[in-house]
Amino acid sequence: MTSILTPLLALVVWTLVVWLWMYATRIPAMQRHKLEPQAGAHPGGLDGLPSSVRAVADNYNHLMEQPTIFYALVVYLHLTQQGNPVNVGLAWAYVALRVVHSLVQNTTNVVLVRFMVFSLSTLALVAMALHAVLALI
Repeated sequence: MTSILTPLLALVVWTLVVWLWMYATRIPAMQRHKLEPQAGAHPGGLDGLPSSVRAVADNYNHLMEQPTIFYALVVYLHLTQQGNPVNVGLAWAYVALRVVHSLVQNTTNVVLVRFMVFSLSTLALVAMALHAVLALI
């Protein structure tokens, strides 16, 4: 658990859990609303699904956005041998906060809470990037 790569793996696994969650909610909802799979061919085609179902899909998309920076940064830190306890701790904080963000978005979806958790996770990412830059100086 002390490797800088382990939090990366944890976020990949969490993303796959959310992917399963998305289809476990989306497919039954599509069946209930009598939507054919082709309805999802274009953005907005599934907007008729309940907000709770769309929130999980939105969250899956969010896990494809900012975390890509996290993945690249973790690989960079690993390759430059900067997987020190501070960066590992920040990486775990980032992953934990992204999991909390998912749980908020996929359950209560209180936007202010989601934004606060997202902001905290971004600060962890910024701190990791700053550590990487400072190591160059």
